[in-house]
Amino acid sequence: MSTYHIASAPRGRTGLGRLRTLARGEAVHLTAGTVVVLVVAAAVCAPLLAPYDPNAVDPLAVSQGSSGAHWLGTDDTGRDILSRILYGARPSLLAPAVITVVAGAVGTGLAVAAAWLGGWWDRLISGLLDVVFGFPGLVLAVVGAAVFGAGLDIAVVTLSLAYLPYVARVVRSTAMRERSLPYISALEMLGMSGPRICLRHLVPNLLPLVLVQATTAFGYTMLDVAAFSFIGLGTQPPTAEWGLMVAGGAPGILAGRPEQSLYAGLVIVVFVVACNVLGSGLSRRLLGEDR
Repeated sequence: MSTYHIASAPRGRTGLGRLRTLARGEAVHLTAGTVVVLVVAAAVCAPLLAPYDPNAVDPLAVSQGSSGAHWLGTDDTGRDILSRILYGARPSLLAPAVITVVAGAVGTGLAVAAAWLGGWWDRLISGLLDVVFGFPGLVLAVVGAAVFGAGLDIAVVTLSLAYLPYVARVVRSTAMRERSLPYISALEMLGMSGPRICLRHLVPNLLPLVLVQATTAFGYTMLDVAAFSFIGLGTQPPTAEWGLMVAGGAPGILAGRPEQSLYAGLVIVVFVVACNVLGSGLSRRLLGEDR
């Protein structure tokens, strides 16, 4: 008579352990999403939340520490740091948002065109993307500022160009796989035109990947925009902007008054990390990647 043995489940945390690990991961991603939403909400509601005019100079309150009147202290001209951080969130978020949207839209369009047309079109587009990819975004922004003058608009244009390959190269490879699937051939046999197939079927199937790429890229564009302002080529004083605040507070670090640079830099780091974590969560949710 044959004997059948029932395999026992391995000891230790199995299903319950995985559930707890998943719950912790979801909590981290939820926290990151909450941070992003709160920062965006603070930027939108800055006039309602800021206790002072961000550009109001008070000679009697120069370089003060945290107090009941100024929760985060004041800078070297007596301006309230909390108010400037709240108002500074606007250009600090708006510029990266524009860069991400432009790079995502144009990059996706180029990727889909390269995948659909193929041949020398694909080689031409891929070659141009490779050339742009070879230049760091901040270097392009500095060159643009040297040619056209300093300003945040120059950073937006040049960084949008610099971030095109980051989106297009990834989307192109996925679009090539989608292009070869049977449903595309079926749609072509039904007489549907190429542009219609791309707009109604191919692009919607690529949107989850584009969203993940854009979420992660948003944090890096914020770092580049802040660095551009830090070296004095982006937002100009007295406008409040996080990168400019870090630069403006740098002399105070050696004098024992690091509040302006510290708080502005901390906000940048927290937001960038939140964007990266949120991008990882979206990748797991939308693309099914186990990270």
